[in-house]
Amino acid sequence: MIPELDPALLDRPLDDHPQPSLTWQLDLDKGKITGRIYGLDAVKQAVFKALQTVRFNHDIYDFDYGHELPLLLGSNPIFAESEAKRLIEEALMTDDRIDRIDQITTEVAGEQIMIRFVVHTAFGSFEQEVSTVV
Repeated sequence: MIPELDPALLDRPLDDHPQPSLTWQLDLDKGKITGRIYGLDAVKQAVFKALQTVRFNHDIYDFDYGHELPLLLGSNPIFAESEAKRLIEEALMTDDRIDRIDQITTEVAGEQIMIRFVVHTAFGSFEQEVSTVV
């Protein structure tokens, strides 16, 4: 009654197709789900959500989701600039739809740091920005 392994299955190549990017479209102004989005729009929404979620603060998300930008609070602005780049990459590169993040620039104005960068995906590229208090 123990199932036997079919050796022919071991030689079959695995499907290495990218996972679908279909997700619910969130209308943040109305606080509603308004449909579905796919591709670049879905990745843009995922990046936005990850940058709005502080890592380790919400039990619903695993420890890979979100950002740790609050660690910059009270930091020296020069340190905050270099560390912000690493924190952005750590927050977003967990999404396998994102190929790379580059053109990361930081701008410190008083206690605010503005981080701008370009996200590259298989669906295309887009610019994103986020700011936090240092």
